[in-house]
Amino acid sequence: MECFVGIDIGTSSVRAVAVDMTGRTLAAGQCEYDIIKPELDKAEQSMEMMWDATVGAIRQMLEKDGTIKDGIKGIGYSGQMHGLVMLGKDKKPIRNAIIWADQRTAKEIVEIYETVKEEEFGAVYCNRLSTGFALASLMWVKKHEPENYEKIDMIMCPKDYIRYRMCGELGTDASDASSTGMWDMKKRTWAYDILKRLEVPFSFLPESHEAYERAGEVTADCEKATGLKRGTVIAYGGGDSLMMELGNGMIRNGFMASTIGTACHLTCALDSPVYDPQLRTNTWCHASEHLWSIMGAHLSGGVALKWLKNNILEMGTFDEMNEYAAKIPAGSEGLLFLPYLNGERTPHNDPEAKAVYLGMTLKHTKAHMIRSTMEGIVYSMKESMAILESLGIRADRVIASGGGAKSPLFRQIQADMYDCPVYTNREKEQASLGAAVSAAVGCGYFKDYEEACGSMVRLNTQITEPDPEHVKIYNEEFLRFKEIYKANKRIF
Repeated sequence: MECFVGIDIGTSSVRAVAVDMTGRTLAAGQCEYDIIKPELDKAEQSMEMMWDATVGAIRQMLEKDGTIKDGIKGIGYSGQMHGLVMLGKDKKPIRNAIIWADQRTAKEIVEIYETVKEEEFGAVYCNRLSTGFALASLMWVKKHEPENYEKIDMIMCPKDYIRYRMCGELGTDASDASSTGMWDMKKRTWAYDILKRLEVPFSFLPESHEAYERAGEVTADCEKATGLKRGTVIAYGGGDSLMMELGNGMIRNGFMASTIGTACHLTCALDSPVYDPQLRTNTWCHASEHLWSIMGAHLSGGVALKWLKNNILEMGTFDEMNEYAAKIPAGSEGLLFLPYLNGERTPHNDPEAKAVYLGMTLKHTKAHMIRSTMEGIVYSMKESMAILESLGIRADRVIASGGGAKSPLFRQIQADMYDCPVYTNREKEQASLGAAVSAAVGCGYFKDYEEACGSMVRLNTQITEPDPEHVKIYNEEFLRFKEIYKANKRIF
């Protein structure tokens, strides 16, 4: 059977998923690994460990269905974004990758803005620099590890190194490169003028292509390690949030994805590089030269429910929590939750922000706390929706993704708060599916993403429609929600 493979290189694991021409999963494998924390504010990962996990995930996938090996026509990638991998002249990593979760570079960001003013930087990059972005990490290495900086031959994102190990060709793609802090978002190329002023050698920068373009073929060494067939076509692939959008069929204006995982984000496909002038959101290059994406990122999603379940209520399962919360009316009878357990990015970009329960009275129960926590998570995402609407971006449908998509109550809360129908995907691994879609287009099996998504992306027929009464309640309560941070910012 002809099929394509999407390899999703995440923060905690690698997933390898084989899908057929209708997007149906045929086989999958997954291998986990940990973040290395040498100090509290540092987050790194071993690329050799990531490679071993990739090999393991691919072998698991092939073992689950021994018939698919000869049918694999192409391989694509989805990867954790922002991270810095530095290779020496021998094309081996100089040190561990510094990944997106790293927070050591606050001073380096200040120094970057002393050289290139934040407004000027933002006008080119369409984003605000954050800790964990490759540019800031590179500047940290230059200052604190000059011996490693001197060894650099080329830099790239984590998934780019894994692809190199599989096909022997170096490079990156526009979607992942756009997350590094070194990118001209409108020109879809490296921000050469800014990098020259920051004294970043252009020789460090790999060639950049689009996600669907052909990067190479499975090598003999890769065949020996993974079991994949030598000569299988490999596409560049892209950053995980963009591949997730692709796996949800988000390839034109008006489609949004509301993803509630450990953290959460609201994303929308664009046909031009629209960005928030106040830089509260992120704008990235999407999976082809005519597509971009805008995203509001929120740091506390499912992790807030997990915290409540394990640390406060000591409950057994999320299903049990859903049952309790479903008995409480929309609005939680006045109880509001500000979900900033880990600081917040959109819209405040404030690592010092804290969580708050507001309006608690003697009538409130643990069921109210559960529902208000779920509502607080979606209220924070509604703030991103408000920013996008202020930029003239409207959604005619929202696709729920991540763990939150499994909960009927979470889907209803999203439909009510966004006042928009909520859809779900039949496939669980949208990022891997998007990577497979990029490979299918790159191989020429489909002429473009429109045709590929029409065949491979399948949404469920069940749609969650907004309840007009709930919409009214949430619009009123949202005004109160937005005041909580403002009133407490100084105290935080």
